[in-house]
Amino acid sequence: MGTRDLLFLTLICRLAWAGTMESCAHRCGERLNKAADCQCNHQCERHKDCCEDYEKLCTNLYLAPNSCHGRCHETFDKHHPCHCNSKCQRFGNCCEDYESLCAHDGFSRSSDAITKEELLTISEKIYKADINKARKEDIILNSQNRISPSETNDQVDRCPEPLYSYVNEELFSKPTYAAFINLLNNYHRVTGQGEHFSPQQLGEQDTFLQEIMKTAVMKELYDFLHQKNRYSSEQEFVSDLKNMWFGLYSRGSDERDSSGFEHVFSGEVKKGKVAGFHNWIRFYLQEKKGLVDYYSHNYDGPWDSYPDVLGMQFNWDGFYKEVGSAFIGSSPEFEFALYSLCFISRPGRVCHLSLGGYPVAIQTYTWDKITYGNGKKYIATAYVVSSTN
Repeated sequence: MGTRDLLFLTLICRLAWAGTMESCAHRCGERLNKAADCQCNHQCERHKDCCEDYEKLCTNLYLAPNSCHGRCHETFDKHHPCHCNSKCQRFGNCCEDYESLCAHDGFSRSSDAITKEELLTISEKIYKADINKARKEDIILNSQNRISPSETNDQVDRCPEPLYSYVNEELFSKPTYAAFINLLNNYHRVTGQGEHFSPQQLGEQDTFLQEIMKTAVMKELYDFLHQKNRYSSEQEFVSDLKNMWFGLYSRGSDERDSSGFEHVFSGEVKKGKVAGFHNWIRFYLQEKKGLVDYYSHNYDGPWDSYPDVLGMQFNWDGFYKEVGSAFIGSSPEFEFALYSLCFISRPGRVCHLSLGGYPVAIQTYTWDKITYGNGKKYIATAYVVSSTN
């Protein structure tokens, strides 16, 4: 081959390479390529250096903000609603398909992953550690009529008597109960009304966290999460709990009108319906005041002692709750621990646990519109599903 032929071949190769570097063909999702004339990753739109065929070739494949498709192990980008890097499980902001698409060579295959078996074990430890739970004689329930799932939206009061025939209110003098009850009236229940806490109310949040962290229940949870490298210190753990549970965000207008704690434990009203309200203590206190009218139940757990699980229908001062599931007779720290465990280890998914030898499932959801810290998400809701799933 002569010199002229070599020069011609070199020119052809350069043109072919240049053509490749001006197109997103086979390049969607690649890292920044300084040698290329244009880019084909998710940041190119912001930097305005996308190739002309980027939208055609890559947007359907790569730009799936709620998916890890084509995004495994990418660097953190605060503009994404969920993430696909090795730290997302720690921060509770992985996309739903992270485990199936990225886990084979990422965080969840390491020793720091929380397995199904470990969740069953730690939940049993937390169950046994709940020495502040109600005894059998502390609560007398009058569950009355049970209905089928197809009847839960009927809004028919089938139970003439209150749900609680008796509660030993000496329970409420225990430090964690008292600190919990102090928090319940710090909220406007109707969404759209901004929450503004006084120094005293902010102090009550800290007191509650301080009291529950003294219990064996929360020590079990922290020791487990510390061992799994989720938190390096108890101070970091408590700070994160305060943010994820008490941090404010907006469910209605632009006002910061909601939080995970308010929704799950105190209850809210949104668009004329009860939202959240998954706590037995709150239910009892509101029923005692005549503000809750118990209608029926559609699920009763298999436990013959407390805590138990009940799925119920009720009217809360003029607003209906179609299915409000709740632990019955558990301590505040027990519920707080299980919901936190599931939100941290299985955010936005069903979390399978074991309590006293019986299976129970907890569903959590993340609030995706705003984040705190390094892209961490607030708790949108958490509730017990049933003990049969």
